[in-house]
Amino acid sequence: MIVIHSEEHRLQAGRSELNDGQLVPCYEKPARADIVRARIEAVGLGPIVEPTRHGFAPLERVHDAGYLGFLRTAWDDWVTEHGADIDALPLNWVAPGMARRRVPRSIDGRLGFYSFDAGTPITAGTWRAATAAADSALTGADHLRAGDRSAFALCRPPGHHAGHAFYGGYCFLNNAAIAAQALRDGGATRVAVLDVDYHHGNGTQEIFWERGDVLFVSLHADPIDEFPYFCGHADETGTGAGDGANLNLTLPWGTDWGGYARALETAAARIGGFGADALVLSLGADTYGGDPISRFRLLSEDFLRMGAAIAGIGLPTLFVMEGGYAVDDLGVNVANVLTGFLDA
Repeated sequence: MIVIHSEEHRLQAGRSELNDGQLVPCYEKPARADIVRARIEAVGLGPIVEPTRHGFAPLERVHDAGYLGFLRTAWDDWVTEHGADIDALPLNWVAPGMARRRVPRSIDGRLGFYSFDAGTPITAGTWRAATAAADSALTGADHLRAGDRSAFALCRPPGHHAGHAFYGGYCFLNNAAIAAQALRDGGATRVAVLDVDYHHGNGTQEIFWERGDVLFVSLHADPIDEFPYFCGHADETGTGAGDGANLNLTLPWGTDWGGYARALETAAARIGGFGADALVLSLGADTYGGDPISRFRLLSEDFLRMGAAIAGIGLPTLFVMEGGYAVDDLGVNVANVLTGFLDA
């Protein structure tokens, strides 16, 4: 399996995030990608290559142009107002009932306009790291179009919480959605996106909410209890042309492989009936029982079973890295999914 990875991921190295009412060191850090890459090399999963640059156009197929412009200049604008000694985090947000018609001039206002949390710092290297991650996903899509059975885009920062014109949840550009759109633009009639991260892929859902040509299926902790809280419920099924093309499978805290496997079987059946030409797999390994910010109970060997189940869907599959914060075990868990897929 070809693995696409850019060392530019290191440029996104936030110093702190707001968690449990206080600023703490960022859970989303460069060591996450480093340990996954090291494990892939150790077990010989496949060649690791740098991504091909794809330019700005594929990003604009998914994201708002004004939002992309904000991301490109946000750090410089922050430094102009506040200096470079602290990362850029929002101070306030648009609440229900408040007008959201004009983009503020102040960088503090724009941070609140485009973000939905205070856990996603913008730094000097955010834009370069995020675009390198998107290029990794796009390069993976290129390999699927060329006939490969699978590819793994080792993306960092992750992407599934980023929407058409918003960021949060450690995500700035939606790598999986960008790849799915590129597959459509490259000739795929229908594409399925399966999100196995512990947290709901709210950004991916929002991007394809009115689309019938891209199926979004997500297995995740019930948002009545868990981040991102405000979407990801089972009754959210899409609208317009996208009515029925969105499936949320919510699971309770404490879910182990037995419960997870049943939900994954339901997801596979839905994807199998959709008639997709390709599958984009948002691969979060924060379903692991030892993850510090999640509450499922999957074991490392369960990720082998997960990979085999995904292979059983029978589609060309692009794996796109999302979450997973038990850093010491992350490499094993991610590699197990890929190994389970390849050995099935």
